[in-house]
Amino acid sequence: MSRIAFFCIPAWGHTNPTVEVVRTLVRQGHQVRYYSFAPFREKLEDAGAEVVLCDGFLPPPPSNLDKKVGKDFSALMEMAADTTLALEDKVCRELTEFQTEAIVSDSVCFWGKLFAWKLGIPYVCSTTTFAFNLHTARLMKPKPGEMLRTILGGARVERKLALLRQHGYPVEKMTDLIQNDNDTDTIVYTSKAFQPKAETFSERYAFVGPSLPEIPKREEKERPLVYVSMGTVVRGKPAFYHRCVEAFSSMDVDAVLSVGTEENLAALEPLPGNVRAAARVDQLAVLAQADVFLTHCGMNSSSEAIWCGVPTVLYPQQSEEGAVADRMEELGLGLRLKNEGHIREAITTALTEPAYRERTCAMGDTFRTAGGAKRAAEKILDYIK
Repeated sequence: MSRIAFFCIPAWGHTNPTVEVVRTLVRQGHQVRYYSFAPFREKLEDAGAEVVLCDGFLPPPPSNLDKKVGKDFSALMEMAADTTLALEDKVCRELTEFQTEAIVSDSVCFWGKLFAWKLGIPYVCSTTTFAFNLHTARLMKPKPGEMLRTILGGARVERKLALLRQHGYPVEKMTDLIQNDNDTDTIVYTSKAFQPKAETFSERYAFVGPSLPEIPKREEKERPLVYVSMGTVVRGKPAFYHRCVEAFSSMDVDAVLSVGTEENLAALEPLPGNVRAAARVDQLAVLAQADVFLTHCGMNSSSEAIWCGVPTVLYPQQSEEGAVADRMEELGLGLRLKNEGHIREAITTALTEPAYRERTCAMGDTFRTAGGAKRAAEKILDYIK
């Protein structure tokens, strides 16, 4: 039996791919301790993990959180340093007592990586986005405001890095934390076929494909089903969902909208008979029946659509999502939404051009053959050995 500690940030998109990996490891008799946050506790405990809550150790969120998410990397680095130092005494003691044999930490959960370095515990990077190195970094296209915030925050980040060094963490520069070299054991939840610049990564990168639970079977239905979601972090504005409702009300389709908040939901009432909206839905259950997906291009949402063979209309909101949208567009898996006035046109194109579904289904085959949660668990245990 191995004893493995997982670390993740408080985000569904980064937590969800690890759940089935945890379940697989626990079923094989291994002990998993997961440092996470209250919203994820039930799901992780259901998978068999011992969950340690870290909510009280996070610094208070900024008042303009919605504008900072995914757009202010300096703020993320500061938060990571503060969280590391707040957790330090508790976690370092517990990891030693647990006799931890490996730390599996999300690629942007920098405190997990820092604890592994400080304690000399084997580190495995869990990457729920595209794998990131100097080559793929060039695919990111930050907006001018994002670049300015990063530049202006540079001095603050350097002060935090100096403080980490004083506490025994061997980190010299910001890039030490945000990227892995080809000697780092890394699990990537996509296939080599979908990963840009896959040839630039060493064999220590395991491209295992999406880690998903069992997906419902597709059912026969009278009309095409359109699904719309802008994710669980950046959920769009009510005006966007109003435009979706206007577009679908005159189309011969059924539509499901995941609108993120009860406020957005209330603002849409009353809805036409062919449109259903909810603050949150079982996304995999909906995608299993969907014929087109209007998405923000989060990595998990995009991967789930590909797995289910659902063509996409691409509407990224952040630079990371833009990189996913670029890749999907390059591979012919979907088309980009020009603006919110072209929703009907884009949905119609995705529904009526069979090549989008054919190429999406072919990419989904590469996901299924990559191994998923079972292969991820095998690689983690290989790394320990």
